[in-house]
Amino acid sequence: MKRRESLKAIGLATLATGLLLDSGCRPDTAQAPPGAPKPGEAPADEAGRQPFEIARDKALHAETFFTPHEMATITVLADIIIPKDAKSGSASDAKVPEFIEFIAKDMPEHQLPLRGGLRWLDLQCATRYGQPFKGCAAPQQLEMVTKIAYPKRATRDLLPGVTFFNRMRDLTATGFFSSKMGMADIGYVGNAPNRWTGVPADVLKQYGMESDT
Repeated sequence: MKRRESLKAIGLATLATGLLLDSGCRPDTAQAPPGAPKPGEAPADEAGRQPFEIARDKALHAETFFTPHEMATITVLADIIIPKDAKSGSASDAKVPEFIEFIAKDMPEHQLPLRGGLRWLDLQCATRYGQPFKGCAAPQQLEMVTKIAYPKRATRDLLPGVTFFNRMRDLTATGFFSSKMGMADIGYVGNAPNRWTGVPADVLKQYGMESDT
């Protein structure tokens, strides 16, 4: 899928609509950055956070939701959605699979749709290609994804896959474009201090205050 520009719009729109802000705004939820530490590791920066937030975050990092097989499948899918190019690394380079794992634990409403969707994908691939999704050849994986990536073109029997892929695409784009790598990709620099270089010369001239030096 060579549509990085479109995915930028998807990622930014997802952030704007609050897919993850809903989590960050709940008083009992600690917000975790993309590429969150691996299970058992403490967050790198705990400054400015309440003790209950730190404790909850550590508990979530210590848990595991997806199986190794599911994580491998998520990694393949994420890298199909946002592949590596000349400008940036892939979704997995930005640790998007780890981000999705964290979100599934932080926002349990994603668990059943994601796990069910992964299972659906494997069953479809087993029927069509004789292998689960991650075991298929790259052209087969892309063919399967293409069937569910375009809602208006998908056949009725593929609608469960369309719903699953929409969720995966939203999470992948959100994870990537809120990561350090993704922000660099779109040129986002955040707030920066102003540099005062004086009153512009044309303004000084307008008020007869130009300098002779």
